[in-house]
Amino acid sequence: MRRLFRPRACRAAVAIAVALLPCAALAPVAAAHGGPPPVNPLAARLDAYWSAARLTAARPVDTGLEADSAPSSLETDSVSSTSSSAVDGPRPGEYIPPSHSFDGMSQAGTFFWTDVSGTGRTCSGSVVRSPGRDLVLSAGHCLRGYSGASPRRNLAFVPRYHDGKKPYGVFPVRANGVYVPQEYYDRGEHAGAEYDYGFAVTEPNQNGTPLEVATGGVQLLTDTGYHHAAVRMIGYPGGAEKPLECWSRTTRWDSDDPAEPGSYPRIACDAFVDGTSGGPMLVPWPGGWAVIGVIGGYHTGGYTPQISYSAYFGKNVRALYGDAVTGAPPASPAS
Repeated sequence: MRRLFRPRACRAAVAIAVALLPCAALAPVAAAHGGPPPVNPLAARLDAYWSAARLTAARPVDTGLEADSAPSSLETDSVSSTSSSAVDGPRPGEYIPPSHSFDGMSQAGTFFWTDVSGTGRTCSGSVVRSPGRDLVLSAGHCLRGYSGASPRRNLAFVPRYHDGKKPYGVFPVRANGVYVPQEYYDRGEHAGAEYDYGFAVTEPNQNGTPLEVATGGVQLLTDTGYHHAAVRMIGYPGGAEKPLECWSRTTRWDSDDPAEPGSYPRIACDAFVDGTSGGPMLVPWPGGWAVIGVIGGYHTGGYTPQISYSAYFGKNVRALYGDAVTGAPPASPAS
């Protein structure tokens, strides 16, 4: 429904990250071939479609699937958890760090697409380093309506979007390029909250430039625990001209909601409302940043604008990343 340092075992986390994930430049690099890259006609069409007026009019969607794309097995997914949780919000006397709007960073951006009524929709995401230099990380509840052969309806990623501008262009999401865990489809957004993450494989922009070549990427970290400080969280509130950023720390939250079991990273940051789902939780990393979570998970990121959550990034995230970079067939909702 939302809106939505150092690890304690820092040396182990670094070793795991280096061993399991590929190394690539964090900064944009020049194309390896000679001559101009080929123009991508789909990206050119989407660049024309997503005018400044359409971008600024787009509204957030943070309730998982849209009605037309929801399989019947998920349409009855329980929503009773909104009232069963004993606590989801600031604790008495808890300090809530403020958030600030800014012009964004190249490795963070927002997805845009249209629903069946033609209304523009948005969700946040971040570019992660990958061999194909084409991968975006977001929340599962942002992406699950587009997995498999689902219609994309103008689905594209716009890095560092702000004030109606597309400084790096528009990157279409590849057909059959959305990777969300099978468990998330099978269990739904509440019982499957621990699997609320996903990857989207993009095509080059209208100039033929691959995403990570244009923007650089952040390192994906897994199995680093729940406690991190300092954490920089970024998200795109619906209807806002600019993204938000906030510095805080993550702690462990063990769910008190029987409809949404599990343990989640929890972070206090003010004003993270609808549209910020999928936004990255970043920690400093040599040469740039690393991502240790995305807004989502418990209560699809939280029911208040002061407290956000993420699914824990462990071996399942690593496996899904592997599927995305190798082009394995993506999971899909049960028929």
